[in-house]
Amino acid sequence: MPEPKSAFDATYPCDFYEPAELFEPDQMYTVPEIGRLLQGLEPDAEVDPDTEAVLVDWAVPWVMVHAEDMVIAEPLSEDGPGYYGLAPEATPEEETDAKADADESA
Repeated sequence: MPEPKSAFDATYPCDFYEPAELFEPDQMYTVPEIGRLLQGLEPDAEVDPDTEAVLVDWAVPWVMVHAEDMVIAEPLSEDGPGYYGLAPEATPEEETDAKADADESA
């Protein structure tokens, strides 16, 4: 059931990381690891199963939204998870902005 905003002590912007801000360029991550990263945790942080289910629920749509900035690899074993990583052409927004500013100055 919806709740009035006044019921909450505070509200926060709904900002999510871009893949280039979240991933190490030379690493590949599973969906549960991505969920941990989105919450500011280390990819191998221990979380209880209920928390992991919530993290995965957040990570799946994030992966879908950012698919153009990512690459995927097949599982390392037949019953293993898939892995996702930063696409080679994906760059952090700050770098893109700095390059655009430099191009405009030239």
